Amino acid sequence: MLPSTLVQLLFLFALPGVMAAPSARSDAAGRWVGAIDVMGQKLGIAVTLTEEGGSLKGSIDIPQQGAKAVPLTNVRAAEGNLHFELQAGPGLAVFDGKLKNDGIAGTFEQAGIKGAFTLARGPKEEAQPVRAAEPPPYAQEEVKIASGSNSLAGTLTLPPGKGPHPAVVLITGSGPQNRDEEVFGVKPFLLLADNLTRAGIAVLRCDDRGVGGSTGNISQATSADFAEDALAQVRFLRARPDIDGKRIGLLGHSEGAIVAPMAATRSKEVAFIVLMSGPALTGEKIMIAQNDLVGRASGLPEERIRQNGELQRKTFAAVRSGEGWDEVKAGIQAVARQSFEQIPEAQRKGIPDLDAAAGKVAEQQVAAVRTPWFRYFLDYDPAPALEKVTCPVLAVFGERDTQVPAALNRGPMEQALKRGGNGDFTIRVIPRANHLYQDSVTGGPAEYGTLKKEFIPGFLDLITSWINKRVR
Repeated sequence: MLPSTLVQLLFLFALPGVMAAPSARSDAAGRWVGAIDVMGQKLGIAVTLTEEGGSLKGSIDIPQQGAKAVPLTNVRAAEGNLHFELQAGPGLAVFDGKLKNDGIAGTFEQAGIKGAFTLARGPKEEAQPVRAAEPPPYAQEEVKIASGSNSLAGTLTLPPGKGPHPAVVLITGSGPQNRDEEVFGVKPFLLLADNLTRAGIAVLRCDDRGVGGSTGNISQATSADFAEDALAQVRFLRARPDIDGKRIGLLGHSEGAIVAPMAATRSKEVAFIVLMSGPALTGEKIMIAQNDLVGRASGLPEERIRQNGELQRKTFAAVRSGEGWDEVKAGIQAVARQSFEQIPEAQRKGIPDLDAAAGKVAEQQVAAVRTPWFRYFLDYDPAPALEKVTCPVLAVFGERDTQVPAALNRGPMEQALKRGGNGDFTIRVIPRANHLYQDSVTGGPAEYGTLKKEFIPGFLDLITSWINKRVR
């Protein structure tokens, strides 16, 4: 996804995309069910620990936030002690517990907020719907693809028959994303791959750099680097006898819809592109719009939205000039403390030092924007690349998308494609759809995990039928 407003403090525990690290062997393996007790509230969790090759790995489910099987990092267990970490919205969440009498109890800390957690042994695995247990009517192949010095791990799904099949490479949005582009339990790319492959189109989807089985450092890469990763996947497909090298397209979501046109202008091997929520303006303009739309969808007061917008502009100026970071950090810390102060007093007991907690939030926010990716994204204008795209283009927008607003991007995208003389492009706005193409209420990110984990009716049919008409 594209980054939402820089200083919006959503107390969200789970964001996907980080794999577990090796640890010592232990008897902690299994499924554990319990809760986090923080700021006077309980948040149900389930932790699954598995032993692989002498190492302990883990994942966490947070049903109230719609998160399932989110990987844990730095999992360690020795002499009755258990430690694991979760990279999350406000910062790293750290769990330290002790294993005793078939239970685990310990402390939880995130961005200066402290609490406790308890776990008890639960069933080994949850019951799954009958359909989920049935094997799909197509082949699934785990692949490794070289892209420069990096290795991309992914899944290639192949329709029945020898082929050669048409194919699509899926390109994720911003931030560390796994091959399913999973966020709060929603798996857009898994749904797309399943539907397209059932319709006779092979699909390749890979973990981002440094995520899952892929190597590399995503924080040091830019959209231009991701375009090279996409083209490496196209070359991989072209080398296979079961894939038709003349019928390979790209489908990008959010930032991935910036990457796809960029890649298409670098290679004549791209037969078509599909853009889901594709920005047609600079990152600065997109994020300014996000501040207003996401803030209102979240119910923030207009004065807070205005303050956040002013802080955004100061942040952008610091990114460009390299100066003014002390003022930016102080501004973020002030907003963070103000947010903490608005938490009910009974819940604030979980934050022993408000200044320290706000300071940690500020440090994390500043570190996030002082990366090569953010500097590149801030000023990158997608229009010139769109003007150079000559292959067929399908661009779709969500009517209620607050991250890449349709009203702001549809017109400039259409104008860019027309200026370039593209003779085959289609643009559609999906009524009621949010950034993940769910049937939404406000369109804001806060409700992603509360909605049905499926696409709005008709969305998959639109994508599949458009591609089939270009490849059959």
